[in-house]
Amino acid sequence: MTTNGPAIDAARRRRGRTAAAGIVLALIASAGAWQAFAAGPTRIDAAAVATARATRVTLAPSTTTVPTTGHFATLPPGSALPSDAACAAAVRATPELRADNATANATRGADPNDTYPRVTGAFTGTTDEILQWVACKWGIDEDIVRAQIAKESSWHQSAGGDLTTDQTLCHPAKRTGIGSCPESIGLGQVRFQYHGSAFEDENAIRSSAYNVDYTYAIWRSCYEGELTWLNTVERGATYTGGDAWGCLGVWFSGRWRTASANGYIAAVQQYLADRIWERPDFANW
Repeated sequence: MTTNGPAIDAARRRRGRTAAAGIVLALIASAGAWQAFAAGPTRIDAAAVATARATRVTLAPSTTTVPTTGHFATLPPGSALPSDAACAAAVRATPELRADNATANATRGADPNDTYPRVTGAFTGTTDEILQWVACKWGIDEDIVRAQIAKESSWHQSAGGDLTTDQTLCHPAKRTGIGSCPESIGLGQVRFQYHGSAFEDENAIRSSAYNVDYTYAIWRSCYEGELTWLNTVERGATYTGGDAWGCLGVWFSGRWRTASANGYIAAVQQYLADRIWERPDFANW
């Protein structure tokens, strides 16, 4: 686990991220797994997850059309999203800033996600190329992705955050036996207790592409307006789809436009304004 960069300290202090969302309507219902999260930082009931999987409804189908401008921009809600292969072909070659990601960057997801089958992690490349690929795939501006992942992990797949002394809240591969262990893992800081399906075959740990593929599947679900349970819990405004920044805040706080969520949004926006990943000292984070 890296100790460089301000993102890790912020991640260690976090509590109460969003529960597993992604590309389904069923898992966004006010019952079952979502209720477990809305009530507080508890683990999702396995039976509720199984029920949600059996009744899932997918988002818009993929298309092979990709942007032709050389920059992956945010696609409006309801857009047909580009396929894995189309986005892989459109990625622009960029150098590696994180040599420690080499193994995870060269590792594809073992299988599509059981709950969210569009999540595959089916790409390898440099860290920036992986961020481009996932931005293309889920229709989110690539520079927002670069900024958020800098905030989450300083672009280190080995990063671990949300430290806890409760070993049961960490993936078994990350449990330390004594002291603290990280609940959240990887580029996107996917949190084990709320996003168990991302850790099947240790995908979110082993594969950089899978980790962020899952992260932005959940962002897209929020952006499509599917997380209606956000209007049944503490919130700073009424949740609706189409708010790209608000959905970044949900990934951090599990709530809609609260002070905590807005603080996180402002921090990512500052990284974006500074283009933090282009600063010479970013290489040493």
